[in-house]
Amino acid sequence: MSKTLYFEVSEYQERVSRTQKSMAEKGIDALIVTDPANMNYLSGFDGWSFYVHQCLIVFVDQSKIMWVGRGQDGNAARLTTWLEEEDIRAYTDDYVQSLVKHPMDFVSDILKEKGYDKKVIGTEMDTYYYTAKCQESLMKNCPNASFVDATNLVNWVKIVKSDNEIAYMRKAARIAERVMETAYEAVDIGVRQCDAAAKVSAAQVYGTEEFGGDYPSIIPLMPSGIRTSTPHLSWTDEPYKDGDTVILELSGCYRRYHCPLARTMILGKAPQTVIDLGKVVVEGINEALSVIKPGIYAEDVERAWAKSIAKSGFIKDSRIGYSMGLNYPPDWGEHTASLRPGDKTVLQPNMTFHMIPGIWLSDCGIDISESFRVTENGVETFTNYPRKLLVK
Repeated sequence: MSKTLYFEVSEYQERVSRTQKSMAEKGIDALIVTDPANMNYLSGFDGWSFYVHQCLIVFVDQSKIMWVGRGQDGNAARLTTWLEEEDIRAYTDDYVQSLVKHPMDFVSDILKEKGYDKKVIGTEMDTYYYTAKCQESLMKNCPNASFVDATNLVNWVKIVKSDNEIAYMRKAARIAERVMETAYEAVDIGVRQCDAAAKVSAAQVYGTEEFGGDYPSIIPLMPSGIRTSTPHLSWTDEPYKDGDTVILELSGCYRRYHCPLARTMILGKAPQTVIDLGKVVVEGINEALSVIKPGIYAEDVERAWAKSIAKSGFIKDSRIGYSMGLNYPPDWGEHTASLRPGDKTVLQPNMTFHMIPGIWLSDCGIDISESFRVTENGVETFTNYPRKLLVK
């Protein structure tokens, strides 16, 4: 069966090796990886099958890893991963959403077969698709094992990107630019919000003439009017009105690698409050970008931003950015480093972040962002799109 791999097998194997090194440091003998992004990172597995239980098993002392999933998804593992046939273990469909048996019962049988049921087992206990029932099943079936929380172990391994990953993110950036321009053209007075969102979604999938796009991990976030006073809302079927503020938080995605981009748009005459706030946010972003280089702490970036906006009397009490890149719904963030006070993560070349220092007031908000890469001596912003309020 022909495989479709987006990286060389040697790169996947190097990722596994670094994961095993982290496991050894933490005393973990077997790691159950259920985060879809981490499964993709280590094996290449790419399928919309994370609504059922699936995982990789990484053994600290073995070079090969194992995919475990639903029977009908077995061919997805054969098509998209570097694994060999004996490393693909599919369970029968009577495990799916059953009240009498659980897919982690099947995983436990493999752990027993391999002799790891009495060792230290790490699980990603705080990931979206790992449930309390998963943990309960493993603990019941492997009563002599010691369990440790290995949440984000792989996430921290993947925080520094390879040059090949950066190349994919640059392609995602080209898509993001096109998507934002599509949004700017589509959003207008009298146009239904859902119609504009449909064009944005189409642009995300279309990509560019040279390469197509993937589905982003987050839907287009496109609130307007009073709904811009809070993050994470999207469109309705109401038409845009004269004077509306519209927040556009969008992303390009290529082979599961993201480049988020946010801008705020004004239809008609912009309220002075929004104009003033937009200038403050842009100046703050510029100041924050200017300090980025290897060796500083993640919190140092936020300090530069906070110092800048303080001159205008504004305060933002939430983080201004986070590590991001490879992911699946519902988030493109990596859940590791954040640009916020107290985060002592030391920035290194090829770390990638989404800086999104939105400010939300009682009746409006401003969201302008940049995705960036830490370089050998500074910073590279992935997109080249006007960093300002968009007025139409």
